[in-house]
Amino acid sequence: MSDPQAAKVQRLIETALEGPGELPSGLRKAIAGEAPGEIPSNLLPYLDKVAHRAYTVTDQDVEALKRAGLSDDQIFEATVAAAVGAALKRLRAGLAALGDRPQGD
Repeated sequence: MSDPQAAKVQRLIETALEGPGELPSGLRKAIAGEAPGEIPSNLLPYLDKVAHRAYTVTDQDVEALKRAGLSDDQIFEATVAAAVGAALKRLRAGLAALGDRPQGD
């Protein structure tokens, strides 16, 4: 089954992970799980929340990242990268589950 939204998804990936930003593109890709790379340990708990339990993110989580030296833009970009990565993982799992089902089913 071909994905009719594939071009839009690819544009989203390129914009969010490869476009200009405060965080290096390689780090944004690593956060999203789209490339290998080392993610600073102080980001990991926050990124896990964003990817798996976004509803639990609090102002205190963001403030802790600011105290650790991250700017608002860096926090935003890390958040977007984690959310995009989580969405892509779910999208790919859904498409794989559909397998070769005929379109329209």
